[in-house]
Amino acid sequence: MFARSSSRALFATARRNAAVPTATLRRTMASEASSSSGSSSKWLIGAAALASAGGVYLYLDSSKTKKVHIITANAKAGLPAGSKFATKPTVIFVLGGPGAGKGTQCARLVDDYDFVHLSAGDLLRDERNRAGSQVGELINSYIKEGKIVPMEITISLLEAAMLASGKDRFLIDGFPRKMDQADAFEDTVARADFILYFECPEEEMLKRLLKRGETSGRVDDNLESIRKRFVTFTETSFPVIAKYETLNKVHQVSCIDTPDAVYSQVRAIFDKMFAEQKQ
Repeated sequence: MFARSSSRALFATARRNAAVPTATLRRTMASEASSSSGSSSKWLIGAAALASAGGVYLYLDSSKTKKVHIITANAKAGLPAGSKFATKPTVIFVLGGPGAGKGTQCARLVDDYDFVHLSAGDLLRDERNRAGSQVGELINSYIKEGKIVPMEITISLLEAAMLASGKDRFLIDGFPRKMDQADAFEDTVARADFILYFECPEEEMLKRLLKRGETSGRVDDNLESIRKRFVTFTETSFPVIAKYETLNKVHQVSCIDTPDAVYSQVRAIFDKMFAEQKQ
């Protein structure tokens, strides 16, 4: 546990920086906490008092870095300070390797549960092709190489699409691709409810993508780009899934079966979620 003097210093820093973005607070606190000792447990420090006062509260991560996290108290629960949403929307991150069938399953969730399906990839491709786009060529180069587009662009497009829809249930397909994207989204847009992870063997995904590439016209539906995308997904998205699993916020679905069989697994997850919300 922090020494009492260290706790006072951390509180002072938090209160002093209460008006700045959470990400900035995290950096500030991580720097000041680097010399502090702590146990392997997470210790909430003055959470109730600070939250009720509209301030912040802190906890010490159990990782080796002993990173101190800052959570900004907000009257709109689940939303960061300065959020453009009146109430917290339902946000589901939908992840799975390329060709796992995320789009097919999301389309059915839209019909059955009134979700808005936002594909990060589709939004980026639309922006790339939009006349007058200042980032279109940059996006195209990243997509062609199977690399991750800078998160500031992706998050901005997602938030704009969410607000424009006028709805409050969102399937965010193909995002986040890295943990810093997840952190940035939750720090600036809204907290995610969970990750819906579609698990599929690479051989099956490769077969599906090559078949799709015969008619899709997509620059990344070719063998070289597909293999790069597999590597990118494995190296970047798996850590995101692993992190959310530690928070009990991952629902994994095998999609090697028929679309109908896969959707029966998906429906069970969402039926349970909405039933619990009504209780």
